[in-house]
Amino acid sequence: MTDQMQRLARQFIESIPYARAMGMVLDRIEDGRATISMAYDARLVGDPESGVIHGGAVSALMDTCGGAAVMSHPTGPTGTATIDLRIDYMRPATPGQRITARAECYHVTRSVAFVRATAFDEDSARPVASATGAFTVERAAGGKP
Repeated sequence: MTDQMQRLARQFIESIPYARAMGMVLDRIEDGRATISMAYDARLVGDPESGVIHGGAVSALMDTCGGAAVMSHPTGPTGTATIDLRIDYMRPATPGQRITARAECYHVTRSVAFVRATAFDEDSARPVASATGAFTVERAAGGKP
């Protein structure tokens, strides 16, 4: 991955206000793969009794990570948006633990990128959720797939 592509992918994450508000941190990005995490935050709790983070927060993390994976793909997309995202929740995230999403952009056509993602908490032996998605591929004028 070129430095310019890496910089674009980082800017993509840092420019999203909700990602900043949720405390998302881009941990790693390279050639169609991204890792983004967020610390436990009581403001994101969906069940006050158990302290479990809302599934929507996990979904947003996985969606953002999927977009970052697309942006870092070697084919050089300059932008992306989610077309479709299917998330399977395996278990509640453990209250108090950081959640990390890892995504891989495994196939890119002229206009669509396909992504797989998994979210883990610090008990990372078992996933919290898994996702598959399709994202738009925007390219600079004259860009090639």
